[in-house]
Amino acid sequence: MEPTLTAPHATADLISRNNTPMIRLIDIEKVYQTDTIETVALNRVNLTINRGEFVSVMGPSGCGKSTLLSLMGLLDEPSGGTIEIDGRAVTSYSDKELARVRNQKIGFIFQSFHLINDLSVLDNVELPLLYRAGTSGKERRQLALAALEKVGLSARTKHFPSQLSGGQRQRVAIARALAGTPEIILADEPTGNLDSVMGEEIMDLLLGLHRHEGTTIVMVTHDENMAHKTERLIRFFDGSQVS
Repeated sequence: MEPTLTAPHATADLISRNNTPMIRLIDIEKVYQTDTIETVALNRVNLTINRGEFVSVMGPSGCGKSTLLSLMGLLDEPSGGTIEIDGRAVTSYSDKELARVRNQKIGFIFQSFHLINDLSVLDNVELPLLYRAGTSGKERRQLALAALEKVGLSARTKHFPSQLSGGQRQRVAIARALAGTPEIILADEPTGNLDSVMGEEIMDLLLGLHRHEGTTIVMVTHDENMAHKTERLIRFFDGSQVS
């Protein structure tokens, strides 16, 4: 049998893509303006998150961490500068284009879980997939079940959030983020509402996803112990990156 040959241009494209940063912020500014005061949340931030990295972001309350995550997740617009996702500048995208990138590339994990109490675990995980064009009900169900299996909750599909522990609810939130097979996970204090034991379990789960799936993860945290488990620690102070 003759070996399969890969076209030179295809190999070059693959190498180029693997070397392209997953997230790049260039001279990013975010200013909140009211009638009487101007608040600078981010001040000329230049930051690169490489493909497959697990990065933690730390800093005191009000230093711009959550704003940074919102901009990376395309949930907010910068006052100035350029955001690139997977090598493409998205700052000038329309709302429809931004929604498509969020839906296809980014998964979100929040400190307060953001689960809907009236929906079962399985329905909560399926919910974001309703907005993905071309995905059938059967495919949504399969993706949701696969995500719940990854986080060890296959036996809890029919339960409701109120019937779960805090750690289990966070696992559901992670499964919801994973169901769309995102290339990027943005986690805002994912262990902040958990005790130390459950926090370690959630951190181990994220580390496992990063190692085995190659997912790019950016995590905001106040916990030095959790932050030092990641590959890179970035510190912010008064809207600027200081390390």
